[in-house]
Amino acid sequence: MIMEQRLTDEERLILKTGAFGAVFLVSNADPGMLGVIRESLAASGALADASGVVKEALTSGPLPRLPRDSQLEIESVVLPALDRAMRILREKSPADVDAYRAVVLTAADRVARAHDGVAPEEAAVIDRIRGALADPA
Repeated sequence: MIMEQRLTDEERLILKTGAFGAVFLVSNADPGMLGVIRESLAASGALADASGVVKEALTSGPLPRLPRDSQLEIESVVLPALDRAMRILREKSPADVDAYRAVVLTAADRVARAHDGVAPEEAAVIDRIRGALADPA
């Protein structure tokens, strides 16, 4: 039987960086001032639906520091954080792996749909997020 292990502050921040960063990546893929508020509300609703270890990670501790200079720079932080988050959960809380993946993908999808439907750039970013959240081959 695999026992759930408590996450460290650093591990919770990695989960939060991945989740919040995924939302930021999608929002930034097709920027527009008018959609920012709708996108923020859409994402917060999805993230609020988390439970257990995932909810604890997303609602505790400091906000992640994300780069803001370019989409590539943001991706270079967020996609590895998503991959690391999945590895952490597989090791310490396997029952929460699917929940984390679902919360992140739901939030990303809601952000993309919040303003004028899903733009091709947003769909491409969501595909990269999905890849970072995939189970190892």
